[in-house]
Amino acid sequence: MARPSKPGVHLRNMAKNFAELLVANLEKQGVKRIFGLVGDSLNPIVDAVRQSNIEWIHVRNEEAAAFAAGAESLITGDLAVCAGSCGPGNTHLIQGLYDSHRNGAKVLAIASHIPSVQIGSKFFQETHPEMIFQECSGYCEVINSTEQGTRVVHNAIQSTMGGYGVSVIVVPGDISSQKVETDKFLRSEIAKGRPVTFPDSRQAAALAQAINEAKTVTLFCGAGANGAREQILKLAEKIKSPVGHAFGGKMHIQHNNPFDVGMSGLLGYGAARDAMHDADLLILLGTDFPYSEFLPEDNVAQVDVDARAIGRRTTVKYPVVGDVAATIESILDHVDEKSDRTFLDKQLRNHAKALENVVGVYTDKARKSKAPIHPEFLADTIDRLADEDAVFTVDTGMCNVWGARYITPNGKREEIGSFRHGTMANALPQAIGVQAADRDRQVITFSGDGGLGMLMGELLTVKLHNLPVKTIVFNNSSLGMVKLEMLVDGLPDFQTDHEAVNFYEIAKAAGIKAYRVEKKEDVEPVLREALAYDGPVLVDVVTDPNALSLPPEITWEMMMGFSKAAARTVFDGGVGRMVELARSNLRHIGAAGQIEANKF
Repeated sequence: MARPSKPGVHLRNMAKNFAELLVANLEKQGVKRIFGLVGDSLNPIVDAVRQSNIEWIHVRNEEAAAFAAGAESLITGDLAVCAGSCGPGNTHLIQGLYDSHRNGAKVLAIASHIPSVQIGSKFFQETHPEMIFQECSGYCEVINSTEQGTRVVHNAIQSTMGGYGVSVIVVPGDISSQKVETDKFLRSEIAKGRPVTFPDSRQAAALAQAINEAKTVTLFCGAGANGAREQILKLAEKIKSPVGHAFGGKMHIQHNNPFDVGMSGLLGYGAARDAMHDADLLILLGTDFPYSEFLPEDNVAQVDVDARAIGRRTTVKYPVVGDVAATIESILDHVDEKSDRTFLDKQLRNHAKALENVVGVYTDKARKSKAPIHPEFLADTIDRLADEDAVFTVDTGMCNVWGARYITPNGKREEIGSFRHGTMANALPQAIGVQAADRDRQVITFSGDGGLGMLMGELLTVKLHNLPVKTIVFNNSSLGMVKLEMLVDGLPDFQTDHEAVNFYEIAKAAGIKAYRVEKKEDVEPVLREALAYDGPVLVDVVTDPNALSLPPEITWEMMMGFSKAAARTVFDGGVGRMVELARSNLRHIGAAGQIEANKF
């Protein structure tokens, strides 16, 4: 536990140099750990950490440090810190910082720099961090003196805690070692609360009137539904509205929701798409849903606390700037209660049918099949066996799909992924961040073999710090999402399949408890044992490489692309492989949407 500073005690009196002052201030802010890799110009700060109560989490790549810090912040709501040395240490941070910034994590990145006197001389490992971090941060400044540095540190922490995304401080190594004359800026208290934004009265009135004039309304929720669940369900009940969600809204709104019609988008399922397009009015609630092709263009309302998000994905007739909860509360008494449930009940029936024909069939058929192991079956089994308050981290790609469709929200579970940046290899380092913050909570990864292979060295981090992460590998020897992207574009897949990797042996060699599963009947007993193990575990599950997921609404263009890819593959002599692919995906295509028969 970090040592809190006593009121009125100057941090300057507790520190000999700027590095020690910086670390003492981080302790004051409640920081418990720093994720990073030691070396070079970062060494004075590392030495200050050595003398503090802050834990140093030694990662193998600074990218993982930034991912881990972002995940820690998202799960705790607190300030999280990562650090990298000059040059390559800085540039490695960028990927994870992009993800953390776009996820809205409260992260302070300490980017050490070459000696200040050498800046601009093409010195060894010289970069320009103040330039390269601009797009993946809300605040980024170079510290050029200790006095200015204390102001920069305060501003950086205040910026990220104020909700402006990642903050980066660039610290030349020689500045870190210099004596500090004043700490007055670090004596300021950090404002950590988020104000509630109430809507403009005219915008709220226009929305209420639009709801009253519409015969049917659908609500579609994103991450902004967090904290607004009660209000959303009250509104849905009053106006008899189906409620769909994007991936970002799933964990906040789906559970115990009698109006739920599923998820739309590339990862979607259920009746959400039809409910959105068939309603007289669609209301987007706290979502910056990026896939315009899944959104209607007529009679759309959008509520978002960030005015920049309004209207950038589709045509919006009724814009409202405000918190979702505050907005609904301001209009609820002015909204007429609707008595006709016909539209709602139709969408609920469609949703139930879709689940039976899509999600349910996946697992039922998979249970009856002998081999290979269907990833849907694996995801469903993990979901059933996981703790009620488990945290899931999901790799970008097909693991994202299985996580979206099979992880059951209940108000206690959390799901973290690279939902906005869409990078590979995020699951394991994000799990490290979550597990480091709470070693008693169950943390499970949905790791693709491609993603795990990219940052596989972080298994060594898990082992070094004895983090009880449960790493589940969906090992299909394929980049499944890339394969699907090629197919729907009418291209035969190329370079998406690769030589099989035995992650069981790799994990064993790293000193991690490991299992390998190649038979369906072994999935559940092995998972039960692995999830109960007190320590780090990796389960390497060989899954069907031909199990691809198609979106819930298949367009003619997508279908033609798939057909073209199939034809090209057959012409190239790959008929056997295409037959297996077709067999694996009949269930997807048949339930995903009706393609006009006369177009074939």
